[in-house]
Amino acid sequence: MSQKKYDMVPRWYVVHTYSGYENKVKTDLEKTIKNRELEKFFFNIVVPMEEQIEIKNGKRKTNLKKVFPGYVLIKMIVTEKSWYIVRNTRGVTGFVGSGTDPIPLTEEEIRNMGFENVPINVDYDINEQVQIMNGSFEGFVGTVQEINKEKHRVKVLVSMFGRETPVELEFSQVQKLN
Repeated sequence: MSQKKYDMVPRWYVVHTYSGYENKVKTDLEKTIKNRELEKFFFNIVVPMEEQIEIKNGKRKTNLKKVFPGYVLIKMIVTEKSWYIVRNTRGVTGFVGSGTDPIPLTEEEIRNMGFENVPINVDYDINEQVQIMNGSFEGFVGTVQEINKEKHRVKVLVSMFGRETPVELEFSQVQKLN
């Protein structure tokens, strides 16, 4: 790992493991962190699972299936010590990233995976002018009428055919006019 200053912000990292070792890596890491009293560097270790419904012989069976076989997600602060602990856990083949430096997941990637609610901060407010960047109303300018942070949607009043028409869009589809 290259020598550098660490930002002390916990971020999500992806660790590659031998297939079938995901849960073992999780429990071994949790034990090591506790034994070495490194809880201040580790915040969450996740093996993403999803329910899968199978119907066999007319019987409905629900079982959990790994979403990313061969990977474990870790929310941690990367330091020389925390990096070493993860790298040297049995079953871990390395961090996903370039060379020796682990690359954290982006907020968008975390949101898309749905295992942590990352608040989205928008740089526009109600009654401000925004431009629609894509979709069927691309190029239109409108006024923000409503912002729904839970659903990541914004309602914009757009002038069409001489009338104000409310249009519901995703946050990423609009940009504040300067």
